[in-house]
Amino acid sequence: MTDTEINTLTFAGCGDAFGSGGRFNTCFVVDVEGLRYAIDFGATSLVALQQVGIKHSSIDVVVISHIHADHCSGIPSMLLDSMLAAKRTKPLIIAGPKDTEQRLRDMMESMLPGSNIMVPKFDLTFVEMELFKPNKVGDKMIVTPYPADHTPKTHPMSLRIDAGGKTVSYSGDTAWTEHVTKVSDGADLFVCESYFYEKPIRFHINYPDVKEHWDEFNAKRIVLTHMGPEMLAMANQVPEECAYDGLVVKF
Repeated sequence: MTDTEINTLTFAGCGDAFGSGGRFNTCFVVDVEGLRYAIDFGATSLVALQQVGIKHSSIDVVVISHIHADHCSGIPSMLLDSMLAAKRTKPLIIAGPKDTEQRLRDMMESMLPGSNIMVPKFDLTFVEMELFKPNKVGDKMIVTPYPADHTPKTHPMSLRIDAGGKTVSYSGDTAWTEHVTKVSDGADLFVCESYFYEKPIRFHINYPDVKEHWDEFNAKRIVLTHMGPEMLAMANQVPEECAYDGLVVKF
């Protein structure tokens, strides 16, 4: 990692679940002093990472916000490639909500039958995080998750991540709740979903919510993400900063 790469977030993928606008599923790669971590790892993440020139084997930690395919189902393919082509040697930590390990193992066997017999030659650790608690993830990261209002079976979380002396926060997929501003407050960078421009969509923050609560976020930099077709059509017209695949932001 060079000095120019420290304290950046690369939007390898910032799209919704359905490829709106030709965008990849959610996958953000964060570089801070001594650590490279990913926030979410959706189904298209291996392709997305190649597009931005990041090797998945360089990632130390993957933190997932909830168990939906567009936020975590790239992990089984990454693990398989780590054992086969990439020949990963460095340890990997996967942190998420409860049931993360079993759900991902089930997903891997469903997607890649027979892969359960493979044993990684690198240290693979799963951390299932508790809500409202500063969870230690490895020895360089603290993640404090808050409840998100999304499909309950996915165990959704909004995330506040402290690593390398910087705080990066992420709304995840959620309807507006009082917890969103707890996640964003004082963060160096807050990534917030803005799914639709006018139409209210259940279980998601939409642009009217962003406008109404903008002053409450209290983050140093805010970038909107996870935009559907209606929001994408307005992305170049709204004053707020909007993500696109390949965008690199400094914080």
